[in-house]
Amino acid sequence: MTYQHAMVVGKFYPPHAGHHHLIRTAAAAGAEVTVVVAPSRRESIPLEVRLGWLREEHADTPWVRFVGRYDDMRVDYDDPAVWDAHCAVFREAVGPRPVDVVFSSEKYGDELARRFGAVHVEVDTPRLAHPVSGSAVRADPVAHWAHLAAPVRAWFTRRVVVLGAESTGTTTMASALAGHYAARGGVWAATRWVPEYGRELTERKLAALRAADPAATVFDVSWDDADFAEVAREQSAAEDAAARDGSPLLVCDTDALATQVWQERYLGSSSPEVRALARRPDLYLLTSDVGVPFDDDGLRDGEHLRGWMTGRFREVLAGSPVPVVELHGSHQVRLRTAVAACERLLSAGWALAPPLG
Repeated sequence: MTYQHAMVVGKFYPPHAGHHHLIRTAAAAGAEVTVVVAPSRRESIPLEVRLGWLREEHADTPWVRFVGRYDDMRVDYDDPAVWDAHCAVFREAVGPRPVDVVFSSEKYGDELARRFGAVHVEVDTPRLAHPVSGSAVRADPVAHWAHLAAPVRAWFTRRVVVLGAESTGTTTMASALAGHYAARGGVWAATRWVPEYGRELTERKLAALRAADPAATVFDVSWDDADFAEVAREQSAAEDAAARDGSPLLVCDTDALATQVWQERYLGSSSPEVRALARRPDLYLLTSDVGVPFDDDGLRDGEHLRGWMTGRFREVLAGSPVPVVELHGSHQVRLRTAVAACERLLSAGWALAPPLG
């Protein structure tokens, strides 16, 4: 049967496979579908973020519209006044067009449909098709990773940035750390690391110079503020893309904050644009230059700068609200230290405020 105007209501905290199944079921039966996203303000995932996730996932059904309203009324299914308050929010969100069917996966759907003068279509209330719930995801996102769409995974992904001076093992560490988690298998098999875009750009610049002058070296490469802004933007974009289809942990070889330090090194100061692009990962791993042989691969400034760069990274990170762990010793010692830091991060879980009860 095709209905004229279907309504779906929920917090979508966060959206998961069960929610998407519900919405697609409504979309298949309704000429028009309005999905009301109605969280309270106390919750940890912003309303606009949830709306963006849902619109992306259901972009192939343009007759489904998503509207958001904050609903700060407590939940009490036995109190008519509470029901009135919630329904007032839903009616304002839906607009004047009558609703002739309510799709839900909750027992309260009967009463919700009655109050709208609509039919109730119950969809997989026992969660057989998709054994997941918002509360289960909030309690343990890792256990329910397979039930989350790409943008939701990206939001939950713990991002670890490895940074340091030239030839201090940042790339080696980023690769090894991601490999350590990928070797665990299961949800962790998809653990990825994001290479350094700045190195890629340096290689391209040098190749362009050598096309005209084969004797050109990295010291002939020129940089300006626009180049560093490009590095910061592209590095962040690559990180975001990797987080969408990876595991709950993403390892990044540098980030936009590190780009600021490199901009200082080459141009004397960082630009407002690059500073504005800096973000907040979940953990920084700083590779010490002590005890690491310098490997001149033709793209590096020189060993004499490593101590200064390490010190400058320490200064910048000291003012960051992000936890910082400095890596010393052999590669194996550093890897153990890095893994231990990641384990502390992951064991802390995801502190999401509970919805209103």
